[in-house]
Order: sequence, then C-alpha cells, then structure tokens
Amino acid sequence: MNRAIEFRWAARPSRPDARVALVQDGELLAASSLSAADRQALDGWIQAEKFKGKAGATAWPQGVAAPVLLVGIGQQAEFHAARWWRAWAAAGRALEKAAIVRRASFEWPSAASFPMGTPELAGLAAAGLLSGEYAFEAYRAKKKAHAFAFEFAGAALAGRGVREAVKRAAIEGETLREVRDLANEPANALGPMDLAARAKKLARAAGLTCRTWDMAALKKEKCGALLAVAQGSRRPGCLIRLAYAGKRGLKPLVVVGKAVMFDSGGISLKPGKNMEWMKYDKSGGMAALATVLLAARLKVPRPVVAYLPAVENMPGGGAARPGDIVTARNGKTIEILNTDAEGRLILADALTFAAEEQPAAIVDIATLTGAVVIALGREATGVMGNDDRLILELMLSGEATGERLWQLPLWPEYDEMLKGPFSDLKNMGDGTAGTIAGGAFLKQFVPAGIPWAHLDIAGTAYLESAQPHGAPGATLVGARLLADWAARPREGK
Repeated sequence: MNRAIEFRWAARPSRPDARVALVQDGELLAASSLSAADRQALDGWIQAEKFKGKAGATAWPQGVAAPVLLVGIGQQAEFHAARWWRAWAAAGRALEKAAIVRRASFEWPSAASFPMGTPELAGLAAAGLLSGEYAFEAYRAKKKAHAFAFEFAGAALAGRGVREAVKRAAIEGETLREVRDLANEPANALGPMDLAARAKKLARAAGLTCRTWDMAALKKEKCGALLAVAQGSRRPGCLIRLAYAGKRGLKPLVVVGKAVMFDSGGISLKPGKNMEWMKYDKSGGMAALATVLLAARLKVPRPVVAYLPAVENMPGGGAARPGDIVTARNGKTIEILNTDAEGRLILADALTFAAEEQPAAIVDIATLTGAVVIALGREATGVMGNDDRLILELMLSGEATGERLWQLPLWPEYDEMLKGPFSDLKNMGDGTAGTIAGGAFLKQFVPAGIPWAHLDIAGTAYLESAQPHGAPGATLVGARLLADWAARPREGK
C-alpha cells in the first residue's frame, strides 16, 4: 500500500517545516511551546484578517518566524466529529498543496476543552489528514501529490491510546486510498468483470475469500432482477462475494453495496449534462469492498461478508424496457416502470444471497436516489430499515466517525405505493417520498427476523468539484462508519 503520510511522535516539535494551530470562535488555540512573539503575530493576523475559524477554513499567515497553518474548527458550541474531521481534511489538503512542507507538527492546545477524548480526536485528525491529502492522479502526466511526515508532539499526544487510534486511522487511510483509486477509475477502464478481478486480487492480499457469479451462474440462480439491468450492456455483469472469517461461532455482518459501474439510465436515458459523474454509481460497492478489507486489516472479531452486484446500465439492444416484468431470485415479480431505477433491482437479488448467510444484520449501501440529495443535501446520508436498534448502532458509529446519518421512516403504509397492477411490485413509487420508496422496495427482499438497514449515499458519495477538505472524486463515505460498526462489541452470537 502507498503511504502518503508518515505519522510520528516527539516530546516536542523537532524543527518542522510547518506547525499546525487551531482556531475556534476566532481565537487561536495554541500550544505552550509556541513563542510569545509568534503567538502575538498570529493573534494580530487573525484579528486583522477577521479569520473566524470556520470548520474547514485554512490559512498561512505572514509575519511568523516559522510557517504556521491555521485550521478552523468552527464554534465551540457547535463542535461535532464531522466538523473536526473536515477541518483536518482541509489541513491535509493544504499541507499537500504546500510542496515545501516535508514535516509538519501539531501540539495539543494547552487551554483547549473538547467534548470527545484525546485519542478519539487524534484518530479523527489522522483520518482527516489522510483523506484531505488524497487526489486521484492516475491519468495525469505530471503527478502533484507528495508524501510528508506529520508529527504529534508533546505529552498529551504521546499516550498509548493516541498512538493506537492514529495507527488505526493510518490503516484505514491506506486502505481507503487504495479503494478510492479503484472507485475513481472511469467506466472504460473498469467494467464489472474487471472489478471482480481487482476484488479477487485485493481479497487474496488481505486473507479474504472471494467468489464471483458470472451471467451464466446468475441465470442458474434465477437472478432475474439483476440480469434485467445487466443485459443492456455488452460488458457482462456479475455478483462478487468477499468474506472475512473473523472469530468462529459468531454470526456475520453482511454489507451489500450497489456497484453500477456506469449508469446511463438504460432505455429511460438520463440527460446528457453531468452524466460523466455516473461512473460513481459504483460507490456503494466500493464502500462495501473497503469495509470488508478494513475488517480484515483491523482484525475485528466479527465475521464480515460483502456482496457487490456489479453491472453497467446501458441502453443496448438487449436492454430491459419500461413495462417489462421480471422475476427476482426470491420469486417476487417486478414491473420495471423506469430503467433508471436500476440500483434497487440489482440489490434485490443480492439481498437474498445476503439473507442466506444467516447474518446478525444486513446493511446495504447505495447511491440510490436523487431524492435524498433534495432531502438532505450533501451533508448527511439517509438511513432507514426494519430494526431501530440496528439503525441506532449505525447512527452512533456515524457520530463517532463524522459520517452523519439521518433516519427516514419506513412505515408499512409506504409499501402501498409499490404494488403493481400486473405484478407483485413495481420498481417506482407514486412520485412522492422517492428515497423512502427505494427503501420500501428493498425491504421486500429481506426475510422477517433479520435486522436490516439501507444507507442512501447519493448525496455524499463523491465531490463534483474541489473543496477545501477534498479533491473531486469518490469519498468512500460509509466505509469508516461501517468498519467502526463492525468493530463494536454486541450481545449474543
């Protein structure tokens, strides 16, 4: 794995190229070792420039003896793990852009008070740095990214808890970097079977098992819903299963990730404007892949299984048509009203495989609906499901990792909109509650008694333009959250 940032520890800053200092509520939060002259110069610059320290804002003030990167962490009254992570992601991006920086240092502010423990905050800081530093450079003739060392200095950051949290974040960051490179590949370079080959290679290196069902095998399994989407492309679809064994005797956690390698909309063709971003319709599958890799590399006790239904949704001569009726693997018939509502079709058959694992819980993750962007924007992922305890577990992991979730209802009344006039189900609702309609459809493919949740990441899966906290491209949102969820102890088998 390519390590972009090397984390180090020191009793005090060892002549770094740059120091990092935090700003909260317009006030400098500095370590005691910062000289009085530099502190005075920084305070003066903050006042003169009216630098309030909005979460994710960064600046390189002039007039200090050694370069200092100021990083805004927002208002104390509104402190949240998501804002803290974003601030450090912005710091990582700023340090990466400052090519002269080979070693940066950070000391815990002497008078700071935060509502989270130092190890947790240090781990989030490391995760943010690694995320912000990343940029997809594979197709550039001249690569911009450079490696640098980041030093945690002082007694407050030297403890075992901080070191373990940062080392965990480093493993996460290296894994996510590897999978983000895959997630950012264009569709012409990465088709469904290409993904299967890459997943197999990653699985072998991580000690996972990997199995792929090709089109012929999917026909034998009667996966009519998945095949209806795959049949419009000249590039065959598949279903990929990766499994981490974990501790014997424990029921697995299963993550199902939508991997539509490119989504044209099929016969219900999308508008041409911005269609290039539909290479990111595989983001759920990439997050599921990252989750099972993280489970193995972090050696979590719980077994973790990932299913990735991988297809292209294309309007070829064999494509499914609006009005077609297909039979899913569990025997339910589905009338396809809109071929652009394809993600729920491929997930439907994958969920029936997931249920056969006799899991402790199933979570599916998908760029499923544009409606979730209208509802929540790009700040939160929508979550719904059949088990409030599971949803609460996921939301707690979201709060801890800074990948926030917002629960939407999934009451039985919503099922009514999916009843078809000619089939058991139709793949679209009545035009209202679009995100919930997607979840209500998926619920039909999870047997009663199995805790299940659905994460709709359509608004959070990728950045369309450069942001202070990240370069354009895949975010792999959900992977850190699900890895945290998998690692948490839970009662029973």
